[in-house]
Order: sequence, then C-alpha cells, then structure tokens
Amino acid sequence: MKLPFVKLHGCANDYVLVDGFAHARPEWGPFAIAACERRRGVGADGLLVVGPPSDPQRAQARMTMINPDGSEAEMCGNGLRCLGKFLFDRGRVAREFTIETRAGPVPMRVEQVDAAGKATELSAALGIPDFERARVPMTGPATPALGEAFALSGRMWKVSALRLGNPHCVIFVDDVDHFPVHSLGPAVERDPRFPQRINVSFVQVTGEDSLSQRTWERGVGETLACGSGVTAAAIVARKLHGFGPSIRVHVRGGDLAVEWPGEGQPARLRGPAVEVFEGTLEG
Repeated sequence: MKLPFVKLHGCANDYVLVDGFAHARPEWGPFAIAACERRRGVGADGLLVVGPPSDPQRAQARMTMINPDGSEAEMCGNGLRCLGKFLFDRGRVAREFTIETRAGPVPMRVEQVDAAGKATELSAALGIPDFERARVPMTGPATPALGEAFALSGRMWKVSALRLGNPHCVIFVDDVDHFPVHSLGPAVERDPRFPQRINVSFVQVTGEDSLSQRTWERGVGETLACGSGVTAAAIVARKLHGFGPSIRVHVRGGDLAVEWPGEGQPARLRGPAVEVFEGTLEG
C-alpha cells in the first residue's frame, strides 16, 4: 500500500504526517517506526495522523501522534501546529479551529500567514496545568512536586512535575548547553518514581521572562524542540521564579512563546510551522 505523506517541522521538531481521512488503518505503530527511522525511512521525531474527530461538533479533526518507538503520545505542542498548518493551507479549516487529541480538545489559531495565504505561525491552547502528583503520575506524598529534592545518579536535583496533556518533569540548571542531557534525560524518564515514564526538560534562566531549554522526550530522545515541554517549563518558571505571563523560550531549533495568565487558566504556545516536502511511502 502506497501512503502519501507530508514532512513538516516546528522549530526543527520534525514529523511525517499522513492524511488518515483518506488512508485509514487499524494500527500505526509499525509504520511510525519505519517512517521515523533517519537512515532507512524519511526520518522524524514522530508520526502525525490527521483523521476524523469523534465529535464533529467539538473539533474539526483528530490528531494521533506516534513516537519513533511506536508508542502513542497523548498530545504534542509542535505537532499540533504542524497539523494545523497542513489543514489550513489546504482549506480544510478556518483561522480558528479545534483539534481533538488523546488529552482532549485543543483550540488552535493561525497567527500569521505569508503572501500566498499559507500559515507561518500558529498557536495552541494546551490546557490548564495539573500539578496533582497522582495525575502526573509521580509517586510520593500527596503534595505537588515543585522544586522537590530528587536523588539520582549520586546527586540531589530539584525537580518539578506536572501534567499538561502529557507528563513533564522540569529541572533548572546553570548551563543547559553543556548539561549531560543524554545521560540524565533517560535516567529521569525511566525512573520508577514516574510509572508511565516522563518528558524531561532541562532549563536555564537567561534573562527577564526568558529561558533556554533542552528536552529529553519520552519515547524519542533529545529533540531540537518540545512544544509542551517548553510550555511546562514556562509555567514552572512563573510559579518558582516570578516570571510574568509572557515568556520566551529558546530551544536548539529556534524560539517559542508561551502565554500563561496564571492559576486555573490555560497556557497557550505560539511558534512557527514549516512544510518541507511531500512524498510517498510503502506502508
């Protein structure tokens, strides 16, 4: 079976996207593993499948996000913008629309278009952050983990854990560029205190309301950007470091913006989305 696909990226967090409206299949895991392989496949940080929503009154489409290891993610901030660009550029949604995810409906907005009317910047309201430990999930006392002592690899770290559609752990460091992400990242991701594994963001305060960040993504490894990880880090910076509601985050693939008014309010992630090329794969 030949499957048409589109390659897109958001701040170099790249995806293979398949139109599930036209090409449905019962299980996408094996295809994702093959397509995301960077030497024998297209190469990507994940597979996005856009398909029909369960309730057309609440959303215009559904996003399924499969990691390169074949596991399914609850949602994906950069992936949402790429999927939104795909739909908008092909005239299938208006400038404001909603995408269904495993984590729930996500309101989307096209923020900027180019001279040809194609979306260049989009934003996604990723939801209200949940610090309830059992919801992350994370073992330990019933209190939220905010700057909590965490012994690992012979050192004591301070971690914050929250759920923002998917689980996140945020660790502030002094020098993120030289931090051993590839050793500590997988150690935290698979630590038994996180029974469903976790995305791990290493974050440095670089100025007033500005951060620099690297993320080790659950089921992927280090990526050049992680939209939900950026949003989680901005939220923690607002709670622990007195940041304002508008926060800029530099990642290795570019820059993203987060708006979070505060407690009980949803956080909105804004950034670019780029279509790279189209192709066809055997699937």
